[in-house]
Amino acid sequence: MKRWIMITVASLVLFLIVVTVALNTRDQVQPPQEPLNQINYLSQVNRLKTKLNKQNGITVLDHRKEGVQSHYVKNEVTVKFKRHPDEQEMERINQQIDGKLKKHNGLTCIFQSDSLSSTDLVHYFQQRNDVDYAEPNYILLPNVVPNDQYYRDYQWNLSMIRMEDGWDITGGSDEVIVAVVDSGVDVDHPDLAPKLVLGHNILRDNDDVNDDNGHGTHVAGIIAAATNNNIGVAGLSWNSRIMPVKGIGADGTGTAFDIANGIVWAVDHGASVINLSVGNYTPSQVLHDAVKYAFDRDAVLVAASGNDNTDQPGYPAAYPEVLAVGAVDYMRQRAEFSNYGEYIDVMAPGVDIPSTFIDNQYASLSGTSMATPHVAGLAALIRSVDPGLSNLEVMEVIRNTSIDLGAQGRDPYFGYGVIDGLSSLRMLTNQTDTQPPQTQNYRRTPLEFIRDLFIEWGWIQS
Repeated sequence: MKRWIMITVASLVLFLIVVTVALNTRDQVQPPQEPLNQINYLSQVNRLKTKLNKQNGITVLDHRKEGVQSHYVKNEVTVKFKRHPDEQEMERINQQIDGKLKKHNGLTCIFQSDSLSSTDLVHYFQQRNDVDYAEPNYILLPNVVPNDQYYRDYQWNLSMIRMEDGWDITGGSDEVIVAVVDSGVDVDHPDLAPKLVLGHNILRDNDDVNDDNGHGTHVAGIIAAATNNNIGVAGLSWNSRIMPVKGIGADGTGTAFDIANGIVWAVDHGASVINLSVGNYTPSQVLHDAVKYAFDRDAVLVAASGNDNTDQPGYPAAYPEVLAVGAVDYMRQRAEFSNYGEYIDVMAPGVDIPSTFIDNQYASLSGTSMATPHVAGLAALIRSVDPGLSNLEVMEVIRNTSIDLGAQGRDPYFGYGVIDGLSSLRMLTNQTDTQPPQTQNYRRTPLEFIRDLFIEWGWIQS
């Protein structure tokens, strides 16, 4: 008899375990299919870091965290003058530093020396009473139910943040322009060409924004790829326009000076949302000045936190004027590479994200670079619904409607949680969320399931 009781109890426990797993997994987002043209951009960036470490013209700056590094160009310095030196004074400076003025944008200049180190140059310019600041020329690195062809099988990311219901409220407005300050965009891509406005190549000071790297094209597609056109992928903000601003070269690097100029150019030419899927671990005054310039002109700035699984603050994400974004996978777990820290605002899907790629292709990439454009796209939708909201109000809507993950409330691993497009848009339209998502990806244990069942039946009290 005792044996039969044990067998019966064991069978019941096994049955409850099966039921528990089934109940707790039935509504979860399904993983993507075998990725289309999966590109390991994280490995590419790591190889690029290794390459930079070996280059004679690059200096490596090690931070307090093991393995966390920043880079800057040797024998160069970024200088912001309080007043612009005249031609005679500029020639005197060039002689004293044994170098030349390499490029400039107003009062901000890049100087290059044939003999002085970046440290020597910073020291020289800091002694001048006509200089606001001087710093090394830092290098920034990339951080990676529509009828569209790949939507149903691959774009798990958009259903996770409840965009299918969110699109019933708005598909965005073509009056909202999102600047992608990155490596440019494939201007002939069928999923992007109809969505582009005039951009700028900061590196060459012309209008040739064609992407020779791929990173910017992928980011742009996540934000606003043409949707319901029976091809490719769906963008998050169907009707918003993309402004490509090329500040990153074919090798995947861009200097703080060039990214800063890209930010300023974008906001001066009508961008109200700016995506910055780039970063560095050293604060840069020239970059922060540009961020503040755009913020003061009501732009919403969104930036990637970085992909080194560290709490070392990354910039521009860690600036207070910027929404800092980390990455989650399809289980709403923090991606193993995603940076963390007190500055993190929100999370978004960032693992195996399908989007547009150069040469009219589509590819699946991972990284906080891929998470960031989800937030930029949501900001564009919010500004489409209520153009009168300030950038601070847009940021607060995104934070306050995020799905709380990790420890209750804001925490350093998930910030305010993973963005929820439907909740954000419903808040703006005063609609009640009748089926709010679970705040945690939490699976009940068999004992917890039995407890909840007994509560439901009225056998015990909660």
